[in-house]
Amino acid sequence: MIVRKAGLATRCIHAGEINDANGSPHTPIYTTTTFKFDSTADLLDVVEGRKAGSLYTRYGLNPTIRALEEKLASIEGAEAAWAFSSGMGAEVALFLTHGRKGIVCIGDAYGGTMELLASQLPELGIPTHFLLGSELEGLKTFLQQGAGLVFLETPTNPTLEVLDIAAISATVHEYGALLAVDNTFASPVNQNPLELGADFVIHSATKYLGGHSDLTAGALMGSNHLLTPVWPWRKNLGTTIAPEIASLLMRSIRSLTVRVARQNATAQALAEAMAQHPKVARVLYPGLPGFPGHDVARKQMKGFGGMLTLEVKGGYEDAVRAVDRLKLFAIAPSLGGVESLTTMPVTTTHHGLAPAERARRGISDTMIRLSVGLEDAADLIADLEQALG
Repeated sequence: MIVRKAGLATRCIHAGEINDANGSPHTPIYTTTTFKFDSTADLLDVVEGRKAGSLYTRYGLNPTIRALEEKLASIEGAEAAWAFSSGMGAEVALFLTHGRKGIVCIGDAYGGTMELLASQLPELGIPTHFLLGSELEGLKTFLQQGAGLVFLETPTNPTLEVLDIAAISATVHEYGALLAVDNTFASPVNQNPLELGADFVIHSATKYLGGHSDLTAGALMGSNHLLTPVWPWRKNLGTTIAPEIASLLMRSIRSLTVRVARQNATAQALAEAMAQHPKVARVLYPGLPGFPGHDVARKQMKGFGGMLTLEVKGGYEDAVRAVDRLKLFAIAPSLGGVESLTTMPVTTTHHGLAPAERARRGISDTMIRLSVGLEDAADLIADLEQALG
């Protein structure tokens, strides 16, 4: 097993891998649902936690899943990690475990997360509260009222707002609460929330960790004592990742650093080009010096990511016309793949929000969100220029 002090690229390739008896450098896929034991005593050692071992795949006690989780923990510098069937599965298990005293969501978040927090968890009697990134002065009030978990994305979806993880963490911990950071947009290559004081890191591993638009998965990383009570929720909600998907995700993580580095560079080039385009009213990208969160991003990020958002001049129809003209950017509601994707938040990720709430959050009808892939930057810039007309 590789030590965690090795470089990130090395850990992405080697951490957690099981080198099998046949000499494969990659962990085999154990599709087995159940595992046999030589004796009842051996079985009880695993069931009662005295020994690590394989037992039942829905529990996550499967060699392929455990190997993936060791890799996930390593790349975020965490003591432990649980792998889930989706990012939403990870959020649900976290919220049901550590959020029952109340959850505060800061800034924008994925539409499914917003629906879960605003509609579904309150039906279970879990108090939920929402603050814009500009309303942080209200955080102490909710913490004083007993909220036990603070959740945020940074950079946010889709405005790329950058929230100061270290500063928020200090406030959260002052009141004995916990901080969870969705690191999906940044990836472990660009940002490490645990180093900045967060208690949990969440990923929709479908995105940059998966990186090829061919798997759906989630991950939750943190300390052993905080993750241990999450495990029964994952087990009984049935949201454990499948071994086949775990293997695909391990494959993808091996190339994570080179993919993200290329996407960072290309997104920066696109942002700079579009900032000069006469049909673009505004470019939202943390790597631009004029972006409101640029200074905080420079402080807490190693790279600025492969996501950017354009606001085109005109109205909704002008934005639709530009999106529909794109050739290399596929119209699709995901992100983080090797192929470039585009979507309008008003039609997908934040379609369910009322227009007034979208406006309050600065999500306009003319926003075009871009997920930059691995194509040549010049080709993507040319595609945007022809689409804008």
